[in-house]
Amino acid sequence: MSIWSKILEALKALRAGESLSKVFEQFRSDPERRVGFAIAVIALGAKMAKADGLVTRAEVTAFREVFHIAPEDEVAAARVFNLARQDVAGFEDYAKSVKKMYGTDCQPLMDIMDGLFHIAMADGTYHPGEDAFLTRVAEIFDVNERAFRAMRARYVPDAQRDPYDILGVDPTAPLAEIKSAYHALVRETHPDRMIARGVPEEAIRLASDRMVEINAAWEEITGDRAA
Repeated sequence: MSIWSKILEALKALRAGESLSKVFEQFRSDPERRVGFAIAVIALGAKMAKADGLVTRAEVTAFREVFHIAPEDEVAAARVFNLARQDVAGFEDYAKSVKKMYGTDCQPLMDIMDGLFHIAMADGTYHPGEDAFLTRVAEIFDVNERAFRAMRARYVPDAQRDPYDILGVDPTAPLAEIKSAYHALVRETHPDRMIARGVPEEAIRLASDRMVEINAAWEEITGDRAA
C-alpha cells in the first residue's frame, strides 16, 4: 500500500465535518509518522497557498518539489490539499496538532519546515505573507531564531546568508567545535536518518538541497579561516 493510500485511509477515520487537524492524533508511533509527515506538509502548504478552492497545475508542481507523486496517487494528494484549504480550522490549529504529534522531537519539525520552504519558493518568489506564515509556524514548532534564519537563507535568494547560522554555531567558536557541528548536521541529513525519524521516502529529496548548503557553509568558513 502506497503512502497516499494510507493517507486516504486516515482521512476516512474523520467524522463528517471534523477538522483535518484531528487526523494527527492517529500518528503517535514511528511507523505511522511518515503518513503524518506527508499530511502535515500538504495541509500546512495548502494553508500557505492562496485559497481558490481548486488545485492548480502550479500548486501540484510545487508539491512535486517535495514529494514524488505517481500519477495514480494524484487524486489522494489533491484531496488532502483541497480538504485543508476548505477546512475552517486555521493554520495555527494544524501547526499545534503537528507539534503535539512530535512532542519534543525537534528534527522532524525542521524537516516539515524544509518542505514548506520548498513549496513557498516553488514559484520563485517569497511573499511577505509567506514569511509571516512560516515565522509563526516556526514559533509554534519551537524552532529557534538562528535555525529559522539559516533555513530561510538556504531558500530565499535575497535573504542574508550566514554560514555560521547554517551550521548553528557561534562565529567565535573554535574550528574544532564548528567541525563537530558540521559532521553532526551531515549525519542528521543522511537519507537513512531522515527515513528513520519519519520522513517518507517519497520526500527524501529534501536531503539533497540541505546537504549542498551545509557543505557550502563549511567550505566558506574553512576558506575564510585559512585566509
